[in-house]
Amino acid sequence: MTDLARYQDPLTIQRVLHTAGTIAIVGLSSNELRASYFVGYYLKRHGYQVIPVNPRETEILGEKCYPSLQDVPVPVDIVNVFRAPDALPGIAAEAVKMGAGALWCQFGVINADGARIAEDGGVTVIMDRCLKVEHARYVGRMHWLGFNTQRITSVRAGLQ
Repeated sequence: MTDLARYQDPLTIQRVLHTAGTIAIVGLSSNELRASYFVGYYLKRHGYQVIPVNPRETEILGEKCYPSLQDVPVPVDIVNVFRAPDALPGIAAEAVKMGAGALWCQFGVINADGARIAEDGGVTVIMDRCLKVEHARYVGRMHWLGFNTQRITSVRAGLQ
């Protein structure tokens, strides 16, 4: 059993979110109904450079899609993984090789060997957390009642 708490430290998550500019999303789908698409769309809207990594696509979210991490021509701050857990060791090795700052594994992407490979290579690991949810939590897009609408009072239509 993997001790997930060590990969879910709030201060580490905040540091990674606040220092990142470029995010490679491994397993990003062109299907608008998939979670990976929604996360990529959200991150792009919030100013991150999103780099799709999917061998079955050529372009997603208006960005050139690369078949693997080793094909990405620019430095990457976060490698965000939307793949099955057994793919993680190989992805972790590629993240280390490319000098990524962090390996971010989405909900359910849990693999101790992958985490160890990344950590041994000096890459920060966040596991079993959603990048979009954590961004919303720490960068101010969520509120204790739900989403932060920037509105203090409610506006009601109808009876006055």
